[in-house]
Amino acid sequence: MSYRALLLIVLLVPAALLGGAKALGLVIPVPIWGRDYVLHIPFSGEAAPTLELPPVEGPDDPSRPLVVIDAGHGGRDPGAVGEDAEGRRFEEKAITLAIALALRDELLKQGGVRVALTRADDRILPLPHRPEIARLLEADLFISIHADSAGDANEAVSGASIYTLSNEASSEAAARFAARENDADRLNGITIAGASENVSAILVELSQQRTQEDALAFASLVLREGENALAFVPQPRRSAALAVLRAPDVPSVLFESGFVTNQTDRAQLTTAEGRARYAGVLARAIRVHFARRAEAPRSGPEGGE
Repeated sequence: MSYRALLLIVLLVPAALLGGAKALGLVIPVPIWGRDYVLHIPFSGEAAPTLELPPVEGPDDPSRPLVVIDAGHGGRDPGAVGEDAEGRRFEEKAITLAIALALRDELLKQGGVRVALTRADDRILPLPHRPEIARLLEADLFISIHADSAGDANEAVSGASIYTLSNEASSEAAARFAARENDADRLNGITIAGASENVSAILVELSQQRTQEDALAFASLVLREGENALAFVPQPRRSAALAVLRAPDVPSVLFESGFVTNQTDRAQLTTAEGRARYAGVLARAIRVHFARRAEAPRSGPEGGE
């Protein structure tokens, strides 16, 4: 048989079979050779947690000022981690929650201020939900509590600091901190539909001037009240483009309580006495802040400071 005849058979026989099958309405099964070597992995993604408003504690009087306290990180997001000489592990999420609870208790004990916690237990909470809780509750002040890590520096870096919102970071360290905190959701597999950097930028641009001024004034009060009670880093008042501070109508600050990687700071962050010191400073600053705000309308247009 010639090569040309063989080629015609190879081409024409399958065509004749397919044409006949089609004419008769038959379906020829397709072989599945090799398909078992293909892996099909569904990417369904984790559904974002539903935003739930926490209970408001304190006086049953909506005219009383409301503080929303945000304990940073939580759930499978431990935040910064430190270890002592015995190898014991200290996670930021537990430290921030303990300080938040201590501050809540101190404010409720003093009275006159309503309080809500973004989280009161060890749960993960998306970054956009945290300031949104404050907005939906029409809070008068939002405080996000954190504890930093010094990385390889460890004992060389210590002290508290306080952040307010800015499109440009006040220092290289502030820029690194903002990048790490803003990536917390992405690293933990949580995305919120509709949230984008463009939307965040618009919100920042629309922020009321008075809101930013109030946040800066409160940051100054924290530094003043903590001057003789807490150790602060050099230049403790900082600014950064932190997502958690992007509520346009609620004065918001992020209080960096200290470094979990530093032995001295850790002793304050992980003891009841130390947490009471942090809570006392913040509570005093909060009360002065609201007292000033209550007096401001009575000053009149010519009687202000």
